Amino acid sequence: MAPAVLDVLRLMAEGKSNHAIADALYVSVGTVEKRIAAVFSKLGLSAEPDLNRRVAAVLIYLRESLSG
Repeated sequence: MAPAVLDVLRLMAEGKSNHAIADALYVSVGTVEKRIAAVFSKLGLSAEPDLNRRVAAVLIYLRESLSG
């Protein structure tokens, strides 16, 4: 079964690398990269020179999970 986007985002929030996420979810790094791209798309995070999309995605996730 493919990992859910939320599973990947949760592991990103824990500071895991793509390889560590792949190992934890028993999938390929390519699958993790596709899920991360889906996270960025769903959150509307486009590539910008002054924005680290991975950090922005984690901050949004944390804000939403803490607010209930």
